Amino acid sequence: MSQIFSDLYPWAKALHIISVISWMAGIFYLPRLFVYHSEQVTPGTETDTLFREMERKLFRLIMSPAMIATWLFGLVLVFTPGIVDWSMIWPWTKAASVLVMTWFHYWLGMRCKDFAVGQNTLPGRRYRVMNEVPTLLMILIVISVVVRF
Repeated sequence: MSQIFSDLYPWAKALHIISVISWMAGIFYLPRLFVYHSEQVTPGTETDTLFREMERKLFRLIMSPAMIATWLFGLVLVFTPGIVDWSMIWPWTKAASVLVMTWFHYWLGMRCKDFAVGQNTLPGRRYRVMNEVPTLLMILIVISVVVRF
């Protein structure tokens, strides 16, 4: 079984990187949509409907499949012999950061539902601040994987 993971390693790594890029693009963009939606759109208007549709499609059709693919290919990498040394700190910081990024993904999904039913209570400033979370996590993840401290 471990030979299968070793044989798939280059493909899993490539597909993991592609998935991460797709997921992160959505994670960076959706909070920005929420900023504009909460600050500049009147509920019940055509623009409100347009924003809700864009947010829903971004979350459901791009971000969620990309997150699932990121996890799937990431787990293939984790189970590839010789790739992860769990006695080091870096895989633990990466794993914790990915878990927080996944929480953030679902937090965005809950906000998407709030907008969809006209019950958003958060101001644009909150979305601006929350948009920094994935940036900090991305920095920690990349440094963990590349520097391997």
